[in-house]
Amino acid sequence: MANLQEIYEDQEGFRDSVSTIDEQGKRKWVYPKKQTGFYYKWRNIVAYILLAFLLIAPYLRINGLPLLQIDIIGRKFIFFGNIFWPQDFYLFFLSMIIFIVFIALFTAVFGRLFCGWVCPQTIFMEMVYRKIEYWIEGDSQAQKRLNEAPWTREKMFKKTAKHILFFAIAFIVANTFLSYIIGTDALWQIITEPVAMHIGGFLTIIVFSFVFYFVFAFMREQVCTVICPYGRLQGVLLDPNSIVVAYDFERGEPRGKIKKNQLEGEKGDCVDCGLCVRVCPTAIDIRNGTQLECINCTACIDACDSIMDKVGKPKGLIRYDSYNGIKNKTGLIWTKRLSAYSAVLLILLAIVGFSMGSRTKVAATILRTPGMLYQDVDEFTVSNLYNIQVINKTQETYPISLELKDRQGNIKLVGENWELKPADVLKSSFFVELKKEDLSATKNKIEILVKANGEVLDDVKTNFMGPIK
Repeated sequence: MANLQEIYEDQEGFRDSVSTIDEQGKRKWVYPKKQTGFYYKWRNIVAYILLAFLLIAPYLRINGLPLLQIDIIGRKFIFFGNIFWPQDFYLFFLSMIIFIVFIALFTAVFGRLFCGWVCPQTIFMEMVYRKIEYWIEGDSQAQKRLNEAPWTREKMFKKTAKHILFFAIAFIVANTFLSYIIGTDALWQIITEPVAMHIGGFLTIIVFSFVFYFVFAFMREQVCTVICPYGRLQGVLLDPNSIVVAYDFERGEPRGKIKKNQLEGEKGDCVDCGLCVRVCPTAIDIRNGTQLECINCTACIDACDSIMDKVGKPKGLIRYDSYNGIKNKTGLIWTKRLSAYSAVLLILLAIVGFSMGSRTKVAATILRTPGMLYQDVDEFTVSNLYNIQVINKTQETYPISLELKDRQGNIKLVGENWELKPADVLKSSFFVELKKEDLSATKNKIEILVKANGEVLDDVKTNFMGPIK
């Protein structure tokens, strides 16, 4: 067994090509065999929970607000009943950095586990569309025979039924995703009211539907192997200690069919049945080692375990393990790199937590009206005109008032009823009047308190222009 590692590492020719593309550069259609087994059962449970959440979440409300909504048109993001506006962009930026660091840490430890268990592409492809295909066309060999057969009434019926169902599900998915952007009420209006009243929304749903249909009916695994950048990140994030779906080459090699009168230990445990390849949705051979196309879906683990049961050998020839775990029989090693990722992640989480806790109820922006100079009110007083925008981040109503901080002067509002409604934006103008004798320069710093019912909601600094000194 001393040379098994060298044999294993020398067989690297597979890395020179993509498993779903032939030597002429044409696509090889993948017909994965129907999966069964322990991991597949749990992947089904996880998938159905996530699908239920995806479909129900837009209708859930917290404090009268959607559980989750990315309102691009209204330029606001609602997350668990909290509204985030463009003024909160720094929180979004920090959250994206946290997400990237978490992905780096998670991938360094567990490889592409997210792709096999949680990724929407895998869930819809394997747990929805693939099952429809099995139901209508049969298992992998039946699908292949049907595709290669001439067009008959049966083939036309099956293909038409399959693609009608494919598009129907794509239509539902498109409506669901759109509800996360415009909200369920606006979506319901598009559905129930005449098309002429919502041409833009109707066309958006149709375009989204065809995109989803094309992805799951035709692109399929190409999204994971060609389009998605996450697979390529593995090359820089994984190391020999990362836990991935791995083949135990120490135990399995040299592989070969079981023969009569074969001596114990003459060959490895791998019987070279090829079932691990036939069930793989990206058509790779996991026995070649970790590959870009592998999404860690565990189909090969279940397939191999079923064969090991039949031949009376222990399960786990293919399992979750690291290269060092297989070669040196070591467990998970927490390296300096993982410690660095973890430290950065904790620091960023602390910063975001503090920022969330210190968020104001409203965010006010006050700017001098462009192109306007100061105006003389009388021989002792000058005024400046300002534009104000106040964003309400809560579900409360606030009667807004303004007050100068640490200065004597007057504020005159344009309009009378400055009522800030829940989750709304108030835009208006006002004048600030100050005595000339209180101005120390042409450009003076002032602070304006934004108040409601005597409570200071925000404190805004701006400039006040006066006569040349």
